[in-house]
Amino acid sequence: MIEEIKDKQLKRHIAHSILEALTDWFEITEAREQYIKDCEEQIFVVAKEAKKEIGFICLKETGKDTVEIAVMGVLKEYHRHGIGKKLIKAAKDIVIEKKYSFLQVKTVQMGFYENYDKTNLFYCSVGFKEFEVFPMLWDENNPCQIYVMALK
Repeated sequence: MIEEIKDKQLKRHIAHSILEALTDWFEITEAREQYIKDCEEQIFVVAKEAKKEIGFICLKETGKDTVEIAVMGVLKEYHRHGIGKKLIKAAKDIVIEKKYSFLQVKTVQMGFYENYDKTNLFYCSVGFKEFEVFPMLWDENNPCQIYVMALK
């Protein structure tokens, strides 16, 4: 089941429980804590199996026409089960309804880390296109790849 969550405390709880289980991708404690805090004020969609939260996506406006996937996480045991695709579809539906034109996401450029290569391939598989690489946005060991998706 996919549903949008409005309650700030519930958003924090879900983001915390899932991101803490995904330290292979979210290894920097301060960054995880910031993602969790930021979720309170952003569009938040959760995926559940039975009553267990197994994934979420959090969206933030980055311009009058663009929304960014601020953070997304799916518990590792649910990878490759279509959960991420369902979360992306729900996110697209929400931002289209709100009349945005583009959805974007930032990740580490392909070729630097195996885990992020899988992330890059996932985003490409759901329709994102390479937009630009910012080699030093984060640092030289983590060049930032931006992907975009046109919604209209």
